[in-house]
Amino acid sequence: MCCFHAERDPLRSASTTRRVRLIGQSTSTRLEHTFRQILDEIAAGEGMTTPEFMSKLHSEVVELHGEDAHFSSVLRCTCLI
Repeated sequence: MCCFHAERDPLRSASTTRRVRLIGQSTSTRLEHTFRQILDEIAAGEGMTTPEFMSKLHSEVVELHGEDAHFSSVLRCTCLI
């Protein structure tokens, strides 16, 4: 198992920060490249762009639970589910 993790491309776990507009406000998310790829796939499956999907998800989280201070964590958990 260690070889599997040790041999993977280190760029997949490198994180990047991107700006996105959520409910009319500009904010940034810091995610690893692998999570960004998964979000792109989820968004495409929903017939949306990634920013549209993220905005819709954020709106739903706010509606159900109030403002979430750790939206990047929400995005990572969404990818895992």
